[in-house]
Amino acid sequence: MLIASFNVENMFDRAKALNAATWAEGKPALEAHKALNALFEKAVYSSADKAGMLDLLKASGLLKSDEGPLMRLRKIRGQLLKRPRAGAPEIVASGRTSWIGWVELKTGPVNEVATQNTARVIASVNADIVGVMEAEDRTTLRLFNEQVLGETSIEHLLFNAYHHVMLVDGNDDRGIDVGLLTRRDYPVLSIRSHVHDADAQGLIFSRDCAEYQIGLPSGRRLWVLLNHFKSKGYGEQAANDAKRKRQATRVREICDAHFAEGDDWLVMMGDLNEVPGNDPLSPLLREGSTLRDVASHALYHDGGRPGTHGNCTAAGKFDYILLSPALFGKVTAAGVERRGMWGGTKGSLWPHFKELTRAEEAASDHAAVWVTLDI
Repeated sequence: MLIASFNVENMFDRAKALNAATWAEGKPALEAHKALNALFEKAVYSSADKAGMLDLLKASGLLKSDEGPLMRLRKIRGQLLKRPRAGAPEIVASGRTSWIGWVELKTGPVNEVATQNTARVIASVNADIVGVMEAEDRTTLRLFNEQVLGETSIEHLLFNAYHHVMLVDGNDDRGIDVGLLTRRDYPVLSIRSHVHDADAQGLIFSRDCAEYQIGLPSGRRLWVLLNHFKSKGYGEQAANDAKRKRQATRVREICDAHFAEGDDWLVMMGDLNEVPGNDPLSPLLREGSTLRDVASHALYHDGGRPGTHGNCTAAGKFDYILLSPALFGKVTAAGVERRGMWGGTKGSLWPHFKELTRAEEAASDHAAVWVTLDI
């Protein structure tokens, strides 16, 4: 059985702020989107709150119109602001109860070749079970599976679409979720979502820790946990680190509960947005954890680079497949698939698909990680 984890990034539509030419270009819009919606949720808007809203709306191109280049102001009931013909716009809502609305990120199609290269990565790995990160929704994932992945040719062989496609919408209002693709003989038997898990600081998971119980041809069952931890991309580092550690701590609790119930075949995988040695991942990789990273297995081949993101240096080791001890002992091969990544400013750091001719056509800036198990 072959299992893979892949941050797909480029499928069909994607938030324009996430699909900008550079991260620096889209980052201000993502930060404004989060800050505005947080301000809108306040029970009472102070003068400082209103001034902050106006500044953010102006920076987002929403001061004179509900339609900005990267965001849209959605109003359902009541009025947030007045835009007089003469004079400056002003916030007229007094608090959350006086209007209903939010700002949402506008989406746009990604590069067509990038979408095709995303399919080539998945087809090349040819896993029985694939965990995907940054899929928009189940409909998009299903259509990608049927219309793109199912029509992809690798080495003159037509790739067959997956039989089971599942995605549960998570907490990220940018529309980037975790999903699952499995072959016909690996049905989804049950699903558990953790979108509502919370602690004293609030919601724990940025997206979800989706649990899937998979039936195996042998009759045994496998638990697969999918994760996409808090990004390093924006916000304060200390807060981001604390969020990832809260997420890792909760995942550890979920895994330990499975082990206590006798579920010894378990896979936890995804984009954890952190390198192995840093404190946020300690609950999963140290502190008595029995989970084992496939990258530490003697049969794992990293292609000469330890990372999975960006230029794949050690500082970019973000993507993981963690196995229970019973599965770690059944590894027969493991590695990464980087041919869908560009690789450096000139695309020269590693071989890639011949159809990938420039950075904009990359499937992702993450490699796919895979492992073969003798079960």
